[in-house]
Amino acid sequence: MPLFIIFTIVTALIGVPIVFALAFGPLLGFSLQGNAALLQISLQRMFAGINQFPLVAVPLFILAGEIMNAGSITHRLVRLAQVLIGHCRGGLAHVNILSSILFAGLSGSAVADVSALGSMLIPAMEQDGYKRSFATAVTAASSIIGPVIPPSIIMIVYAYIMNVSVGALFAAGFIPGLLMGVGLMIMTAFIARKHNLPKQESRATAREVAHASFEGFFPLLTPVIILGGILLGIVSPTEAAAVAVVYALILSLAIRSLKVGDLAKILRRSAGSSAIILLMIGSASLFGWVLNIAGVPQSLARLVIGLTDNAAVFLIVANVLLLITGMFLDAGPAILILGPILGPTMLGLGINPVHFAVIMCLNLTMGLATPPFGLALFASSAVSGVKVETIVREMLPFYLIQGLVLILITFCPVISLTLPRLLGFPV
Repeated sequence: MPLFIIFTIVTALIGVPIVFALAFGPLLGFSLQGNAALLQISLQRMFAGINQFPLVAVPLFILAGEIMNAGSITHRLVRLAQVLIGHCRGGLAHVNILSSILFAGLSGSAVADVSALGSMLIPAMEQDGYKRSFATAVTAASSIIGPVIPPSIIMIVYAYIMNVSVGALFAAGFIPGLLMGVGLMIMTAFIARKHNLPKQESRATAREVAHASFEGFFPLLTPVIILGGILLGIVSPTEAAAVAVVYALILSLAIRSLKVGDLAKILRRSAGSSAIILLMIGSASLFGWVLNIAGVPQSLARLVIGLTDNAAVFLIVANVLLLITGMFLDAGPAILILGPILGPTMLGLGINPVHFAVIMCLNLTMGLATPPFGLALFASSAVSGVKVETIVREMLPFYLIQGLVLILITFCPVISLTLPRLLGFPV
C-alpha cells in the first residue's frame, strides 16, 4: 500500500478531521520521501481542484437555501404538507416526510433538512403525542431525500468529477427521491396503525388547502425554474444556481418574511458552509490526483474486472463499499475519492454513469443517517437532545425500507434514466 494512503488512514483514525487527513497524508508522504517537486505541485493541485467554474454553483445553492430558510419559506412548505395529509393516522410523521420531499427542492442538503425541519417538527410531534425519539428518527430517515432530489450539491460534485451533465443528474434524482419518500411513508403508515399514532381530528377545509397551496406554489417552482432553465438552454447549471439565489431573494422579500438587515448573517453562514465544502473538494482533489499518480484506480479496476466481469456483481460490491464509506465520510469527499476509482470499472462494464450517480449519491446519503459517524444522525441528536443509539433503534424499520428502495433503484435503471431521456438528455 502506498505510504501516503497509510498516513491518511492513520491521521483519520487518530481523530484528525477527514478534510485535513486527505491533504496531510500526501504532503507527509512526499516530505518523508524527499520528493520536493511533487510537494510543491500539491498546493497548486489543491487550488486547481476548487478553481473550477462549475463549482461556483455549490456556494450559490447553499446561499439560496439559507435565504429560503431565513425567509420562512420552510414554514409554508410544512403548512402545505400538513393540510394535505395531516388528517391521516400518524399525520405529523407523514408531514415530516412530505416536508423533506418539498424542502429537498430548496436545499439539497441532508443536514440542512434536519436543522430546518427538525427544530420545527420534532417539538410539534412530541406535543401531539409522539415519542420524541420516534419523531427524531423520522426526521433523520427522511433527511436523506434532500441530496437526491434537485438541486443536489453532491450531484454537482459528481458531475464535475465524472464529466456528466448536471441537468441529466438533476432529472435522474427526481423519481428515486420520490420513491424513497413514498417508501418511508408506507412504513410510517404501518407503524401508525400498529401503535395507534395520533391524527388530526378533522380534514383541512377546501379553503385552507387552497390557501396553503397558493403559499407553497412559488417556493415549489424553485426546482422547476432550475431544471427548466438548464433544459431549455437558457442558463448553464452554474447560472441556474445564481437564478435560484435571485428568485429566493425576491420571493422572501416579496412576502416580507426577510429583512434586508438579515442578509449579512445569511451571507456569513453561507460563506462558512461553502468554505468547508470547497476545502473538502480541494483536499480530496489532491488525494485523488496522488491516487492517479500511484495508479491506484487502474489497479483496483483491473482487480475488480479480474474478479468479475458481471455488472450486477459489481453493483452489489459497489453498493456495499459505498454504504460503508458513507458511514464514515461525508458524501462530497467520498465522491471525490471513490468516483475516479470506481469510474473506469463502471464504464468498462457498460454501466450508465448517470444511473451509477444516483446509486452512489443514494448510498452515501443513506450513510449520513447511519452509525457510527453519520452527520445527519448527529445533527438530529443535537436538534432533539435524543441519544444517537436511541435514534438508531427507532430507525431500524426505516433502514429496511431504504435498503429495499436502494436495491430496486440499483437493478432497475429505468427508474433513474426515464425522466432524463424524456427531457432529451443523451443518457
